[in-house]
Amino acid sequence: MPNRRRFILQSAALAASTGLRFARAAQAQAEIYVSPQGDDFAAGSYAAPLCTISAALVRSRNQKKRTGQPAIILLREGTYALAEPLHLGAEDTGSSAFPLRIEAFGNEHVLISGGSRLRPKWRPYRDGIYQTKLEPGTTTDQLFVNGRRQILARYPNFDPHAKYLGGTAEDVLDLARTRHYGHPSDGFIHAMQQSLWGSLHYKITGREKDGSFSLEGGWQVDRVQPMSKSLLFVEGLFEDLNAPGEWFLDPRTSVLYFYPPPGIDLNEAAVDVVRLENIITIGADGHETATGLVVRGITFRHTLRTFMKTREQLLRSDWRIFRGGAVFVGDAKGIVLEDCFFDQLGGNAIFVSGRTEDVTVTSCRIEDAGASGVCFVGKPTAARSRLLGYQQTQSVESLDRTPGPASEDYPKHCLVHDCLITRTGRFEKQTAPIQIETAQDIHVRHCSLYDVPRAGINIGDGCFGGHYIEACDVFDTVLETSDHGAFNAWGRDRWWHLRNAPEDALLSSSETRDLPTLDAVSPNLLNGNRWACEHGWDIDLDDGSSNYRIENNLCLCGGLKLREGFFRSAENNILVNNTLHIHVWPADSEDVFRRNVVFVPYRPIRPHGLGADFDLNLLHHEGLQKTVSATALQAISQQDEHSIEGDALFRSKELGDFGFAAGSPALKLGIVDLSAAVYGVQSPKLLALARKPDIPRLLRTTPATLRTVRRKDPVAWMGASARNLVGLGEMSELGAPTETGVVLEGVPESSALYAAGVRSGDLLLLINSTPIVDTTALMNFARTLKHGDNIVLHILRKQALMELGASAP
Repeated sequence: MPNRRRFILQSAALAASTGLRFARAAQAQAEIYVSPQGDDFAAGSYAAPLCTISAALVRSRNQKKRTGQPAIILLREGTYALAEPLHLGAEDTGSSAFPLRIEAFGNEHVLISGGSRLRPKWRPYRDGIYQTKLEPGTTTDQLFVNGRRQILARYPNFDPHAKYLGGTAEDVLDLARTRHYGHPSDGFIHAMQQSLWGSLHYKITGREKDGSFSLEGGWQVDRVQPMSKSLLFVEGLFEDLNAPGEWFLDPRTSVLYFYPPPGIDLNEAAVDVVRLENIITIGADGHETATGLVVRGITFRHTLRTFMKTREQLLRSDWRIFRGGAVFVGDAKGIVLEDCFFDQLGGNAIFVSGRTEDVTVTSCRIEDAGASGVCFVGKPTAARSRLLGYQQTQSVESLDRTPGPASEDYPKHCLVHDCLITRTGRFEKQTAPIQIETAQDIHVRHCSLYDVPRAGINIGDGCFGGHYIEACDVFDTVLETSDHGAFNAWGRDRWWHLRNAPEDALLSSSETRDLPTLDAVSPNLLNGNRWACEHGWDIDLDDGSSNYRIENNLCLCGGLKLREGFFRSAENNILVNNTLHIHVWPADSEDVFRRNVVFVPYRPIRPHGLGADFDLNLLHHEGLQKTVSATALQAISQQDEHSIEGDALFRSKELGDFGFAAGSPALKLGIVDLSAAVYGVQSPKLLALARKPDIPRLLRTTPATLRTVRRKDPVAWMGASARNLVGLGEMSELGAPTETGVVLEGVPESSALYAAGVRSGDLLLLINSTPIVDTTALMNFARTLKHGDNIVLHILRKQALMELGASAP
């Protein structure tokens, strides 16, 4: 890591945790006190506080005009419900030395709400359900009772133990069910996407002529596929209100219905609805950048769900995003969010957008967000290659060869430090606790991230690198999706799938050698983290991710996957119960894999080459009395000359100590002991709340990335060799939705299959409408065909579905 960038990031963290906290001592900054019991016409003193934050901001602006410095706004205990978001622009903010400060007074509990408190008069309705009349026109998409989010009426009923979406059912859209709904346009359909890369969401707009629902939506994942036919539920329809915790607000009568769970006294309960998407927005007014702001010690709650607005495309990404959050930062500099709690928000918690610099999020807690935790997302205009959509391509002749960004519309030099982020993605599944996209020099350090549907940290493209992920604890990830990792990255940059520029030859020619780093101009460093993904890879560098340094990581179960890309090095990592997964590498990648501990031999899938340097690795063989040459590794890499097989002599794996005992062969290879590493949050407040991965259970479990239950035995069909798709690795390589289908190999040019357009490596999923789940199903179906029968082959090639016509032999 460049010394200058390390200094910037460490200085930002130091300022956030120490120096800025004591800025109130500066004589130039006045203190303005606010209390929910105050009066906006009062003096704003400790004894006579104001009532609203907006009134305090007016006083602070006047203070800034008089003295050049904004005030320190101190919030006394209580709830501050906003009718509209607080916007903090250049006229509000200060400087790095004298920032505008909005903070809780002492340790008092301060809640800023994007909703409003109801004063309901409940009366029984039926079957344990109560009702109350609200003000006409009241709307909400969430209901909170005693501070906890309740369940909008749904079918099937919510099941906290269900793997997907809190419970799903195959008959959600059956006409036998849907015809009994009186007002279907009140509702939504939520479903997993067919390949389980994320969730799709639809507004029910009415009925079709056949009585089925008419739907609008399904744009939330930018890989065009239909919703799953079985993993879906319907929400927001009155007829489904039948379980404790469920509620429904009738928009026609403004009557709220609620089935209280046991233990809630409705006469005493605090009931809140939501009304805002953003609570605080921070950014430039006109051409002047908002600079210098600290927000400390505040709880944020009650924002609207935004899944129907998750629509903006990113650079050849699987993601679409909604550019908003409870706290939204755009075109700003020197912003600090410290010791805040982002609780049960409807969408993103924090969104850092566009031209932003030196944004620090430190010692914060984010739980139960509907979408992502902290997002750093630049604008597509910052990139020189602005292809939107996974399938878009361009020619090498049309390529802009200027390295780096095209504009300043991206976040840079930002820090997330000592943050506990859990249970994000409550509504949207293509999300992450930390998302980085079209940004530069984002530092994530000592964060604990877990219990999430997809990756813990996702880097969506190579633009523009320089990210540093250090000492994080990331586990219990990819809980509701597939083909992903605790850390996931894509690198679908300018060089990726270029026309007229074969990837096998990019580095061998001086004319194209610069292409992989035109966008990934600085290396990304993953250093000293602990990763665990039971349903995918611990570290998943997918689709062209390039220019990475992966060092000193402890990977507890899923292993390390590197898909096609360039200039990656992995050194001094321990891949517990797993290994390096080599997916479709180009002939020359210049990748390096040195001084790592693996537990099983490498797992290659269709590589054209094996990198520049494999050596000094240890294949751990517990109980082996002496070390021997690692022939199993050498046979795969054709390198590993000095790599050995032997017992690593871990001190205490079951207790999470993967340090090496004296005499370990790992030490003789120069592998550095990781026992001094400290992972995750560090502040006492968050340490008391954070949990750790269950290492003994992980050690007893066969990793999903190594698990196989099907055989590859080939059969002959129509002149080709056909075999079962086997394992999560092959699923990932082909983009298969499940471990079903038949891989067609050795398709000769003289065959009818080749004439129909089939190519070696295609995955056959259906013939006509019959699923071809394995070679047995293929042979059974083939026996029903007569010579010359017309058939339609549904195949998957390069992660795209195709239909090809053929004639049966």
